[in-house]
Amino acid sequence: MGTSSPTAAHDRAAALDAADPLRTYVDRFVAGSGVQAYLDGNSLGRPTRVTAERMRAFVDDQWGDRLIRGWDEGWFEVPLTLGDRVGALTLGAAAGQTVVADSTTVLLYKLIRAALALRPGRTDIVVDRGNFPTDRYLAEGIAAETGATLRWIDPAPDSGVTVDLLEPVLGDRTALVLVSHVAYRSGHLLDAAAITDAAHGHGALVLLDVCHSAGALPVRLDAWGVDLAVGCTYKYLNGGPGSPAFAYVAARHLDAITQPIQGWMGAAEAFEMGQGYVAAQGVRRLLSGTPPIVAMQPMVDMLDLIDEAGVDSIREKSAALTAFAIDLVDDRLARYGVTLATPRDPDRRGGHITIDHPESRRITARLWERGIIPDFRRPSGIRLGLSPLSTSFAEVAVGIDAIETEMVG
Repeated sequence: MGTSSPTAAHDRAAALDAADPLRTYVDRFVAGSGVQAYLDGNSLGRPTRVTAERMRAFVDDQWGDRLIRGWDEGWFEVPLTLGDRVGALTLGAAAGQTVVADSTTVLLYKLIRAALALRPGRTDIVVDRGNFPTDRYLAEGIAAETGATLRWIDPAPDSGVTVDLLEPVLGDRTALVLVSHVAYRSGHLLDAAAITDAAHGHGALVLLDVCHSAGALPVRLDAWGVDLAVGCTYKYLNGGPGSPAFAYVAARHLDAITQPIQGWMGAAEAFEMGQGYVAAQGVRRLLSGTPPIVAMQPMVDMLDLIDEAGVDSIREKSAALTAFAIDLVDDRLARYGVTLATPRDPDRRGGHITIDHPESRRITARLWERGIIPDFRRPSGIRLGLSPLSTSFAEVAVGIDAIETEMVG
């Protein structure tokens, strides 16, 4: 049985919010009409309050006033300059290695194919069955296209990929290890440095999916020696639905890397419109078609907030939010048969937790009707995504209250 009342939980939440050095950031996001607790910031982040004005100004001043001249006046470089900022603030990446373009799916396709080309004669791609569906589906499709072989690993549902799981499938035919830094369901935080060392020990490359970590916790791609990375910007970077993704290529690979979708914006002389494709120097060669400049605007405001707050402080709050949520789950929900599908060790946990219960689908639907917004994850999970700058401890308490009410009902 639980030991604390809803009142005690809310009192504790109030004390945590009062002591939170990042508490004022919550009010810098659009709250949403009728939303009592938004617990899905790791699927779609709230917009910042200043983003609406940024978008109006872009339409009036850049697009509306400058028109096509905007390409000569800065737009052409935005995928690179914004990429450098994403790299510096959220990826631990030096300049010239990150580009903003396309979707996560398209960039993953480009980099998986690029990795195979960088390792000629090697045919194995290692991927885990707990990875996000897009990552798995792309690996399957590329294997069918190229004749590559998939080497599957099977992490526990409440865990993720470890070196112990990885080592048995690595060998002299391994071209690429494709893994997520934070597991989309369990929230398991990968030891990226150790995984990279293990892969490199067999001559393989590492492609790290950072969709569920960039902006929520420190990422050190350069320091870890990661070869390639991809992430989205609509989760913890608050770029909005369908905002473009980003790709990272370690500087040591830039001269040799090729990608399969050759478009004019990735050419050495894009506006020459010449015969025959010659790739641009540097990370620009990952571009294909015209980049979505309008869709890049909202994330600028979130990057400003991350820069101001500091990613280490953001991580500290993230760990506190998930720890508070786990305490309430143990105290209030375990009695109803709820189990935790997320590592308890904060050093092995990302910015969300998942709880399992047979009635999770029904409960999630009811919660949405009440303005409590978590996420359902098959087969029986309720995922609580606690975006540090826009989520209060009070929201977590409200959310757990509502889940308990639905359990009783």
